[in-house]
Amino acid sequence: MSEKELLREEKTTREFVKAEKKAKQKDESKPARWVRVRMLPIWLRILLFILLLAGSLVLGAIIGFAGIGGGKAVDVFKAETWQHIIDIVMKK
Repeated sequence: MSEKELLREEKTTREFVKAEKKAKQKDESKPARWVRVRMLPIWLRILLFILLLAGSLVLGAIIGFAGIGGGKAVDVFKAETWQHIIDIVMKK
């Protein structure tokens, strides 16, 4: 083989390798689509959050009034109790 033939063969090989690299880069540049399947829909998550928040407020009021304050737990749900608390806070 002559020198020119070797250069032609080498050039063809380099071009082939470059073409393969470009093809791989195109395949790698396309990210795979990630599909997320939610166990609970967003509206249900919001509803659960609101219910848990309300439950924690009621439970905190019961613990604060009956456990710490020394009152009866059922009295937390009476309007007179809350009116008395508001009067104390507003200093009437």
